[in-house]
Amino acid sequence: MTAGLTAVGAVLGLVRDQILAGYFGAGAATDAFLVAWTVPEFASTLLIEDAMALILVPAFSRALARRGDGAFDSALDDPVRALVRGTLPRLTLTVGLAAAVLVVAAPLLVKALAPGLPDPALAVDCTRLTATCVLSFALVGYCSAALRAHGRFLPPAMIYAAYNVGIIGTILVLRDPWGVRSAAAGVAVGGVLMVLVQAPSLVRELRSGPVPPPVRASAPRGGQDGRILVLGLIAPVVAFSLCRQSQTLIERFLASPLPAGAISHLNYAQKIAQLPMILSLMLCTVSFPVVARALAAGDEETARHRVERDLLLAAVVVLVGAATVIAAAPRIVELLFERGEFGGSDTTATAAVMRVYALGLLGQTMVGALVRCYFSAARPLWYPAAAMGAGLVTTGVAGVPGAQHWGAVGIAAANALGITLTAVLLLRGAHRQSVPVRAGRLGAGLLRLAAAGAGATGAGWACSVAIGPAVPAVAVAALVATCVFLLLLACAPEASGLPSLPRSAYRRTPHARRHRAEPSAAEAAPGKEPPPAGRVAPVGKASPVGGDVPLDHGHRR
Repeated sequence: MTAGLTAVGAVLGLVRDQILAGYFGAGAATDAFLVAWTVPEFASTLLIEDAMALILVPAFSRALARRGDGAFDSALDDPVRALVRGTLPRLTLTVGLAAAVLVVAAPLLVKALAPGLPDPALAVDCTRLTATCVLSFALVGYCSAALRAHGRFLPPAMIYAAYNVGIIGTILVLRDPWGVRSAAAGVAVGGVLMVLVQAPSLVRELRSGPVPPPVRASAPRGGQDGRILVLGLIAPVVAFSLCRQSQTLIERFLASPLPAGAISHLNYAQKIAQLPMILSLMLCTVSFPVVARALAAGDEETARHRVERDLLLAAVVVLVGAATVIAAAPRIVELLFERGEFGGSDTTATAAVMRVYALGLLGQTMVGALVRCYFSAARPLWYPAAAMGAGLVTTGVAGVPGAQHWGAVGIAAANALGITLTAVLLLRGAHRQSVPVRAGRLGAGLLRLAAAGAGATGAGWACSVAIGPAVPAVAVAALVATCVFLLLLACAPEASGLPSLPRSAYRRTPHARRHRAEPSAAEAAPGKEPPPAGRVAPVGKASPVGGDVPLDHGHRR
């Protein structure tokens, strides 16, 4: 379900970008809106995907572990509800004030983000509309983290479909009177819809949690659980997220003095090129609560097996996608965007940028997956922020001459270089962190996958050039690239070390486990007691790596 809904959200995102390109093209007006769109892009990374999830999923996992142990005496002491009482009001107040400040300071923000913009007044109007998403995205991220920790993935998987529906609908209704401002208003509407698709599910989870009968009066512990919002605890996560999203700020700052449309070309290229990364990181998003719960239970071996498997599977998905993007970039852009105000010259420029962006997709995926190794523990670490800062500096230093000599293509190359450096630094340091992954083994596996991806790219490119119409050219290039990649991977030495895709895609839920025909060997052993409900079984002992680790739903049985 997560895969299907993620795909729906991605397709709707493409439809949204097609509408933007068809109605507004790739000119000064679109550049102005995209500068304002920096706010929701930044807020999404900070408040939905990275910082909020990396802070709250482990926090809720620890609270659920305490609840499962029965380490509380009354309703007021329920760890999960105490965590909500201690964090949600503070978060709402803080981000609400931040949104108000952004609305007031929109002119200064636009001037800082894009000093060479041709129409700053339009960008200011759009920024004031998009700034409202800071509050809504914070609530979205909070709900998503809490629901994923509870093992509820369906509502969080729906948020980007709701977001894009809000943007598309608002553009279609308000395009004539408001122009490109309708897209900015759509961001505000989409943020509200994202909250609405999750809030009822979270309320039901909080109300349905078991609480032992009151034994003694006890003060609420919301203040204690609210310590996760203390600056010293969240600062490493926030610093990492800010550095990661600042790559977009650097790109748009460097592109603002370039000819009109450069920011738009960068945006359209990035949106298409990052689709494989979004799909690949879906694996890590679903498994992050499992890793956090395993660490909360002290089972490092289960966490390590899960992280290593997900890293390799994510690399397979992203490299197949990157091979297709590089091989058929002009045909993909032509198929998706070349209509209305988006002409042939825009297609050529966007495709050139997209091919260069795709070179950094493996690095983007590895950063998104590896950082969970560092932030699954009780206390976040500063190393990921330092690694991301090094990559950001590399992007800025390489981007200045790149923009001068090669324009938007040079900026994209600097982005790929910076994020790849960050991925290498995170991989080298991962074995010393809370999830002791085997960096050498992972590095060797990733190199084999990258070599297979290079061969698949060449085969896909040959097919895309040989076929005339765009639709069959893209379809054949994707099919050939996928088949060649899998063939090269199967012929590579030690290919059996990579996990099976079909086996890993199939998850036995706790419900399915109750209906298994036969118990596992560990469960059937004489004198062996079954593991308690919700307790994570070590990989290789009670559950195979491909079968996954059950989430804790013992309180529902």
